[in-house]
Amino acid sequence: MPADFEDDSATDDTALIARFGGHGIDRDSAAHFRGRLERRLLIHRCDDCGRWHHPPRPMCPACWSWNITPTEVSGRGRIHLLMTLHQGPPASGVDYADGHPVVTVELEEQPALRFTSTVADGFPTDRLEIGTPVTLEWVDRDGTPTPVFGLGEDG
Repeated sequence: MPADFEDDSATDDTALIARFGGHGIDRDSAAHFRGRLERRLLIHRCDDCGRWHHPPRPMCPACWSWNITPTEVSGRGRIHLLMTLHQGPPASGVDYADGHPVVTVELEEQPALRFTSTVADGFPTDRLEIGTPVTLEWVDRDGTPTPVFGLGEDG
């Protein structure tokens, strides 16, 4: 992380990094993690062309503008990619014994805008398939708000 990384937001950088240790927080992703503390999923959006992009980067990949604003998304979308992990590092709330589902969701705000996470506890496993509508939910993992996806309204 750059030594000159700083932000005027309520949570100072040291506290943010301590809270989300191991996530590789930098000046581009700090707003995303501060949003998570408020249970808001913030994705970068270009102020000039309106294009969303994730993961967070300082410049718009479409028009090369530096005018980027972390903006809240609805959290609604459809499963674009589905995988099941049967091994991995120990993590709170993750049980690899029966397989841990990981989904990449295409968010409704823009085609090809995708966010990867897991599904909420109680998500019906028979509904885990490409195209299933989902909505954003939040769970606490190791004391930090974590975005997950639950079954969508029309699912």
